[in-house]
Order: sequence, then C-alpha cells, then structure tokens
Amino acid sequence: MTPQLGKTIVLLGLITVALGVFLWLGGGSLLNWFGRLPGDIRIERPGFRFYAPIASMLLLSVLLSAVLWLVRRLQ
Repeated sequence: MTPQLGKTIVLLGLITVALGVFLWLGGGSLLNWFGRLPGDIRIERPGFRFYAPIASMLLLSVLLSAVLWLVRRLQ
C-alpha cells in the first residue's frame, strides 16, 4: 500500500466523521429534502413499508462523480 493511498483513506474517514457529527448535532434539518425527491418510490401499508430512493441516489452519484473528477483533475 502506498503512503498516498493511506493519506487518502484517512482523509475520507475524517470527512465522513465530520459529516456524521454535523448531522448528529442537528444539521440534518438542512437535508430534509434528500430522500423525498420526485422519482423516489415510497409505499407504506399496514405491516409493510417499501422505500427506494432512486432519484436521490442518482443525484448523489452525480455529485460524487463530479467531486472525484475535480480532485483527479487538480492533482
């Protein structure tokens, strides 16, 4: 394993922890729209609940792809 890969993994871990603390301390109210986009499927019936956040995951995928593309472009 190269030192660069180790640094990248540690950085991603720190970002994940920071995001988790932000959401835990109440910052999650800013993300109430996430998971409720048009295209997200939600079926709720007595004794049954199905949820498929298709549009939200597509949006997240596009955003993460753009961020990773920028990081690679700047290196």
